[in-house]
Amino acid sequence: MVWTTEQTIAFLDGIADDELYALFHLIALRGLRRGEACGLRPEDVDLRGQALTVATQLVDINGEIEENAPKSEAGNRIVALDSDTVKVIKRHNKQQRKAREAAGPAWVESGRLFTRPNGEWVEPTWLSDYFDRLVKRLDLPPIRLHDLRHGAATMALKAGAKLKVVQAMLGHSSYALTADTYTAVLPELALEAAEATARLVSRRGTKRTPGLTSGSQGGKASKDAAKKDRKKSKKQQVNPAA
Repeated sequence: MVWTTEQTIAFLDGIADDELYALFHLIALRGLRRGEACGLRPEDVDLRGQALTVATQLVDINGEIEENAPKSEAGNRIVALDSDTVKVIKRHNKQQRKAREAAGPAWVESGRLFTRPNGEWVEPTWLSDYFDRLVKRLDLPPIRLHDLRHGAATMALKAGAKLKVVQAMLGHSSYALTADTYTAVLPELALEAAEATARLVSRRGTKRTPGLTSGSQGGKASKDAAKKDRKKSKKQQVNPAA
């Protein structure tokens, strides 16, 4: 299941004050995998260049959290950041600095962009459980945390992003994988494109007379020709031999 855009907005608005808001924001809008979001480091984010690099991820292996390379070669990627997301990360960085100062010697330097209140890294499995609790608290339709990633792709496609761009954003290994995953969305997009094209033609053709070609839309030449035909017809009625 994928939330509607309105439901995604309701979720983000409902957790606006949460310490991990920026993490959920990235998954919901830029489609990061949970392990990729948990594994992000401050040096992976270029706020001036409005981009982040997915270079590592945290994974749960037999109950132990380990740092690994991205899921595939395509997973090692650069993800563009819109200006609002840049502001969200800047605000997060400011809040994290305050948390570090408040914790003092108890702060754990995990080297992660997103951390627990004491600086420890965020475990992917814990994050999914935490997401479930937030969703239940906000009384939204239950979905998996991974479905936020699907929602990001769906919104990007509906906003007009090319399928190839969405493939790169998600870090899919092939174009076919992206197309197959979002097959249900593509007919809807095709219909919207068809309607948009029809509206464009309709606007340009509002002055046309139904049944006439573009070369006979009431122009002076057409009117003159019609007048001559009428005069010729009258002469033929008066003098059939003409």
